[in-house]
Amino acid sequence: MNARLPTTQPLAFVLGADQTLGQIAVQLPGATAVFRRFKLDFCCGGQVSLALSAQAKGLDVAALLAELGALQRTEPAATPSDPSALIDHILERYHAVHRAQFPELVRMARRVEAVHREHPQVPAGLAELLEAMEEDLLGHMQKEEAILFPMLKAGGNPFVTQPLHMMRVEHIHHGAMLERLAELSHNATAPQGACNTWRALYAGIAQLQDDLVQHIHLENNLLFTQFEAPQPATTPTTSHAPCCGSCGG
Repeated sequence: MNARLPTTQPLAFVLGADQTLGQIAVQLPGATAVFRRFKLDFCCGGQVSLALSAQAKGLDVAALLAELGALQRTEPAATPSDPSALIDHILERYHAVHRAQFPELVRMARRVEAVHREHPQVPAGLAELLEAMEEDLLGHMQKEEAILFPMLKAGGNPFVTQPLHMMRVEHIHHGAMLERLAELSHNATAPQGACNTWRALYAGIAQLQDDLVQHIHLENNLLFTQFEAPQPATTPTTSHAPCCGSCGG
């Protein structure tokens, strides 16, 4: 399975206290959880700047900016190829991130489905799908962390091909769920006039999709192949093995 990788990088989001809560919520996935914790209204009150909102609540704007800034992505210059280092990178950059992503996405999806249930483009069933994805992915990552990754860090063994195959099969299932996620969210494109919560939800979904595709790519194409026997060359055909659903094949 070869995952389709992004061909362009979006312009970096420059965080500032003069930006409105709505702007930050939409441009910085994960910010909504911070705003909710400090009771900052990014939806109906999203036109107010972070500085004014913090002042009204008696909050330290510098501390808020620091916490929000920690959500911004900083990718390493190069992905490590050494198996142990690559596993550590996957655990920190993807496993930990997925565990943080889902609860807030589920919460926002429930909110959007309830508030906008009469809207013709409401993503009915989105929260349920995200919950199912979370359950599947948590179980998948737990198996990797408890069984497969320790085995690979120890250098592998003659029996490692079985759990590797199982993880590849589960990756295909994750890809099918990504396809359904794209359908329900109209490719993470909010309708015209959508509220900030709806737009922030879809921004978070877009990030989740990119993260999960890259996560699967690193495991399937960089990590697992180091422990699998090379496949014999075959004559190209029009058919191929099923992929994660995100490779465009």
